[in-house]
Amino acid sequence: MAKSTKQKQKLLYLIKILTEQSDEEHCMSAQALIDALAAYDVKAERKSIYDDIAQLIDFGYDIVLVKAKTGGGYYLAGREFELAELKLLVETVQASRFLTVNKSRELISKIEKLASKAEAGQLQRQVYVANRIKTANESIYYVVDDIHRAIQGNWQISFQYLEWNLKKELVPRRDGRPYQASPWALTCKDEYYYLIAHDSEEDKIKHFRVDKMAKIEVLDKKREGASLFERFDIADYANKTFGMYGGREEVVTLMFDNSLIGVVMDRFGREAAVRIRDDKHFSVRVQVAVSGQFFGWLTGLGEGARILAPASVADEYRLHLQKTLAGYEGNRTD
Repeated sequence: MAKSTKQKQKLLYLIKILTEQSDEEHCMSAQALIDALAAYDVKAERKSIYDDIAQLIDFGYDIVLVKAKTGGGYYLAGREFELAELKLLVETVQASRFLTVNKSRELISKIEKLASKAEAGQLQRQVYVANRIKTANESIYYVVDDIHRAIQGNWQISFQYLEWNLKKELVPRRDGRPYQASPWALTCKDEYYYLIAHDSEEDKIKHFRVDKMAKIEVLDKKREGASLFERFDIADYANKTFGMYGGREEVVTLMFDNSLIGVVMDRFGREAAVRIRDDKHFSVRVQVAVSGQFFGWLTGLGEGARILAPASVADEYRLHLQKTLAGYEGNRTD
C-alpha cells in the first residue's frame, strides 16, 4: 500500500526534486531524476520520466531541457523569485532592526527554500546576522499581526510601551499602565517599524516603535481620529519627524553647501523646493518637527548647514549648541 501511495505522488516528488536540486547551472538528466525519485522510494523508468515532464509542462511548470553531450538535462526555469530578488530579500531581513536575531534567521531559512540548494548556498554566504544591532522583542510577529487586525477591523488597541533600564532590561513605561490608541498605519523609518496612531487623550497623532510594544490587546472599541487622517501623508510625516521623535512643527528655511545636495534629497525628497543662493550654497524651505533630533542632524552636517528662518528656531538652535558646549567646559578628564 505504501509503495502504491508513493507512486501516486510521483509527479509531486518530481517537481519537489526539480525545485530543490535544479537550476540553470545544475541540470538533471533522466537518470539523475530516476535516482532522486528512488531516494523517496518511488520507482521510475526513463520513458515515464519523459511523460511526467511533459505533463508538468502541460500543467504550467517552466521546465527546460538542455541538450548537451555532458551536463545536459532538465531544470526548473520559471521560479516565483529570481536569485537577485532573493538576495535583496535576505539583505532586507538582515538590515531590519525590528526583527530579532532568531526571527531573522527563521525568515532567511524560509527564503532559502524558494531557491535551489545550489542557489541557497549563495544566499547563505551573505548571511551575517549575529553582530547586527537587533531588537530583543521576540513577539514582534504577533504585535504586527494584532495591529493589522485592529486596523482592518477599525478597532482601538491597548499595549504596554517598553524602555531600556540601566540593567539593560526592557521594562514597561508608566509602571506598566497600558497605553490606548487608535492604530491607522505602519511605516518603516531608520530601520525600525513604527505604528502611527491617534491618541484620544491628547487628540493628536503619535508614533510608537513596534518592537517596544508588548501585551497588545485589540479592544472592542471603534477607532477615533479619522478626521486627522483624512489627508494624512505618512511619507511627509516620517520625513519631517527626525529620528521619529515628536516636536513642534515649523516651516524652516535652511541653507547648505552645494556638496550636501544629496543629503538634503535623501532627507526631504525630490519634491523639496531648492533655491540657488550663490555659487557655493543653496537653500530649501521645508516643514520639520523642531526637536533635539532635528538639531542633532544639523550639527552632524557641521558648518555646511545653517538655519536662515525663522529667527526663533535659529535662536533655539544656538541655545541648544551653547548648552551642549557648556556640558564640556571645566570637565576635562585627561
